[in-house]
This record gives sequence, structure tokens and C-alpha cells, in this order.
Amino acid sequence: MQSARRPGFPLLVLLTAAAVLPVAAQARTPAVDPDAPTVVLVHGAFADASSWNKVAERLRKHGVPVIAVDNPLTSLADDVAATQRAIAAAPGKVVLVGHSWGGTVITQAGRDPKVEALVYVAAFAPDVGQNSAQQGEGFPLAPGLQKLVETAGFLSLSAETVASDFAQDLKPALVREVCAHQLPLKAAALSEPVGFAAWRSLPSWYVVSRKDRMLSPELQVAAAVRIGAKLRSVNAGHVSPLSAPREVSDAILEAAGLKQADPAPGADDGG
Repeated sequence: MQSARRPGFPLLVLLTAAAVLPVAAQARTPAVDPDAPTVVLVHGAFADASSWNKVAERLRKHGVPVIAVDNPLTSLADDVAATQRAIAAAPGKVVLVGHSWGGTVITQAGRDPKVEALVYVAAFAPDVGQNSAQQGEGFPLAPGLQKLVETAGFLSLSAETVASDFAQDLKPALVREVCAHQLPLKAAALSEPVGFAAWRSLPSWYVVSRKDRMLSPELQVAAAVRIGAKLRSVNAGHVSPLSAPREVSDAILEAAGLKQADPAPGADDGG
């Protein structure tokens, strides 16, 4: 009887590679830092959780567990509820991060006792009884806010406005992705006041976008000073989590009490 044929050299190489790949992939996966709090990322208007992808990638390379919230953007109460579910799912302490409208959300949701620090990124930071719309009083109306489109009670941005005022410092391909992931915000949400201001009792950080065309940089600096936040700034437009993920991540790592050494090679620095 003819003996079974032995696999040829190419097949042996493929089989060996298939056996080794899972081990190699596992070796490249950073271990979770047991001392790291969970970072809960809360997106703003005209975006979804994918707007945090670059920041989340960098944080995970530092061994930090991350949860990115998918806000429905239908009301302040709805978004706070979604954020509270994410906080409840975290295994321990939480650093709560809000971008833009997400700053209003974390101001209210930060009353959870698991939250130990707040990070505002080009964000609203209202006081008790204040709403998001009131944050702009006394400041120049940013160009992008002059171009909001309202449809059936929801606000959105045209593709042209995304490119010129919302994500003007991103490459065209990424701008198209931002447009594809845009979610409208219920206009009435901007008039809903917060009933709690977590920044009054928690250490806070604020990352100002110096080239912002949605929330004026002057408004952002004033908000940071008013809430007593540790102020950082980036030479970026409104979507700094996508265009300046290193700087935004560094602020979050500082708030989490973690070393800010460069993570493993390959992290995307934006654009």
C-alpha cells in the first residue's frame, strides 16, 4: 500500500505559521494595567463612538481599559442614561471623558461614586441649572454653529460644513468617514439644564482646541478656568480626538494617574 504523502514544504510553512500566529498576536496585545481606572469616552453631537477610535487605541496600548459610549443624542437624560450604563459596566474606578456636547453629559453623569476624575475635550461644562446653549453667552458665535441644519427638530451639519468647520484639519478620506458616522442632535437637548455639576467635587482636566470653529477657543478657556480644570491645549480643530489623539490621550492618562510614556509603535497620531 502506498504510504500517505507528506505535506510539501510550502504547506508545512503555512501550517507552522498558522500555529505560531495566535501566540505572536497574543504577545503583541498589551496587558491591562491593574492600577488603571476604566476610561469611559462620551462623544459629542454630529458624531458617534467611532470618533474616539484613535484615542481608545492609544489608551489600550498603555494597558488602560476603555469603554466608548454610543449616545442616542435624543436628550440629555437619554445620553446620561447611556453613560451611566457604561459606568456601571466598568469593573472599578472610572475616568469620565466628554467631547463637545459630551461635556454636558459627563457633568451630570459624573455624580456616580465610581467616577474619580473628569476630562473635558473642547466641551461644554455647565453649572447646576445651566444648559449647553447658555455656555456660549458672551462669546463670539463660532462659524460652524452658524451653519447648523435643522430637520424635524434635529440638528446636523452639511458635508461642506464638516469639511470647513468641524473636521477641517483631517485628511479628506477621514473627513468622509466623519460625515458617514454623523448622528444628528435633538435641538431641544441644548436647552436641558444639568441638575448636578460633577466638576465641583472632582478633579478635572480641560483640553482646548485652539483652531476650533464649532466652540470658540475663548469659550473653552473660560470654561476651563471657571471649573478649575487643569488646562491643556492642542493646535487642532473641533475633532481633536481624531486630529490630535496623542495630546488628548496624554491628558486622559494624566487624569488617570498613569505614566505618559510612548505606547507601542504603530499608534496613529491623527490626520
